[in-house]
Amino acid sequence: MTFGPIVSPEWLAEHLNDEGQVLVDLRWSVADGPAHDAFAAGHIPGAVFADLDVDLSGSASDAAGRHPLPTPLQFGEAMGRLGIGDRTRVVVYDDAGGIVAARLWWMLAVLHREVAVLDGGIQAWEGKLSKAKAKPDDAEFTPRPWPAGSRVSADEVAAALDADAVLIDGRSAERYAEGSAMDPRPGHIPGARSVPAGVNLEDGRWKSPRALREIYEDAGADGENVIAYCGSGVTACADLLARRHAGLPDGRLYPGSWSQWGADEDRPAKKGAKP
Repeated sequence: MTFGPIVSPEWLAEHLNDEGQVLVDLRWSVADGPAHDAFAAGHIPGAVFADLDVDLSGSASDAAGRHPLPTPLQFGEAMGRLGIGDRTRVVVYDDAGGIVAARLWWMLAVLHREVAVLDGGIQAWEGKLSKAKAKPDDAEFTPRPWPAGSRVSADEVAAALDADAVLIDGRSAERYAEGSAMDPRPGHIPGARSVPAGVNLEDGRWKSPRALREIYEDAGADGENVIAYCGSGVTACADLLARRHAGLPDGRLYPGSWSQWGADEDRPAKKGAKP
C-alpha cells in the first residue's frame, strides 16, 4: 500500500506499534488553542502531543501573520523533541477530521518526509485511549530550507494576481465574504476563490479522490498554478492535502494568509461572496 496522505483508523490499528513510526496528536482550535488538557484526558496510545502555536509556528505578528512558518532550525528542533528523525514515518491526527493535522502533514510532505493524516481524527478511533504521557527519545531531524516552490510570500501573491495563478481561500464562506472577529479586516484577497477546508470532508471523513477532484474542478482550481491561503496558514493545508489525495498537482501555501495580508492596509481587499 502507498503510504499517505491519508490512512484509515483500521490501518492505524494494525500498525500502531510499528518501529520507526511516531504518532502525533495535533488537537488545536481557534477558540482554545492547543488541547493539552484533552490530550492528558485521553489520547491514542503512544501518541506525542505537538503544540501548533509553539512547535509548528514562528513568532506571531501583524507583519508575519498568526502562524508563520518556523525557521528550519526551529522546526528541526521541535521534531527532534517529538522523537521524529530523518527516517521516521509520521501519522498525525486531530479532532477536526484532519483539517488541523494537515498543517504538520504539509510541513513534512514538502520536505519529502513520510507522513499521513488519520482519516476522521480521534473520533474515528475505536480502540482504547491512554492517559500515559509518552517520553520519546530525542531524534536527529536535519534542518532543511523550506522549498522555494512550496510556499509564497505576500509580494508573490500580489504578483500572482496579475499572472495566471489561482488563489483559493480555505476559510469558511462567511469569513471569506465578510470576515470575523479574528480577522484583521473583512473580506478576502481580490480574485481568490472560496474553497472552505470543511468541504473536503463528509461526516468527519475525507471525501473520495473523485469527489475531491470535482470540488477543485468546479472551483477552477484543478491546475498546476494554485496558491492556498486561509486565516493564518493552517486550514489552507487541508485544501493542499485534498488536492494531493485527489491526484491533482501540488499547490503552494501562502503561510501569512489573511492574518498577514489583511493587517496591511496597503494590500487590496474585497468583500462579498464573489472573487
